[in-house]
Amino acid sequence: MSAILSIAGLRKSFDAVVVADDTTFDVTEGEALGVLGPNGAGKTSLFNLITGALRPDAGRIAFAGQDITTHSAAARCKEGIARSFQIPQPFGGMTVFENALVGATQGAGLHGREAEAHAVDVLEETGLMPKANTRAGALSLLERKRLELARAMAAKPKLLLLDEIAGGLTDAECVALIDTIKRIHAGGTTIIWIEHVLHALLVVVERVIVIDFGRQIAEGDPAQIMETPEVKEIYLGIDADA
Repeated sequence: MSAILSIAGLRKSFDAVVVADDTTFDVTEGEALGVLGPNGAGKTSLFNLITGALRPDAGRIAFAGQDITTHSAAARCKEGIARSFQIPQPFGGMTVFENALVGATQGAGLHGREAEAHAVDVLEETGLMPKANTRAGALSLLERKRLELARAMAAKPKLLLLDEIAGGLTDAECVALIDTIKRIHAGGTTIIWIEHVLHALLVVVERVIVIDFGRQIAEGDPAQIMETPEVKEIYLGIDADA
């Protein structure tokens, strides 16, 4: 299958802090890719570059065969890139259904009954339909995480970016969320997932990229990558010589 996302020579820094250092990789259509790295490695900044919240200092981003390096965040969403945020950012005064409807109208470009029906479908897919008329600000952490996922899916993304969506959940809550993400992936949505909860990530993704201070240090099969000395030392804090 062809690459849905191609990143080449991406560079971004804030004064002396480098968050992307010649970042280069492709994501195949239908793939689930994991992104690992310690805090401050540049993982969320990478998502911000892909979604258009940040502009790179150098390099190129192509999506679905089109150069989107200079496209706005809104344009990229309409082109098929959606994301969740590490800290949920719902419209707290709106209901769960209204939050999903925003994604359906502003992201997917749907209107009227078509938008409403799609919002309902997404809430059913993410297990939030019983909370459809609940104000988003009153949700539990798991429900807010699910709403992040629902809003992103309401935009009908070809590429879904998940930023630590399992963080802060109990083991049982993680299992339920993993099942939802696996169903979304099985439906054909390409996923890039940043996650510190490794057991959640590794049962979904087929490939991982490890970054540290904006630099790619490893890429490949998840099980093999997690056993490399450099990853153990930099990501897991295990002395490679021990």
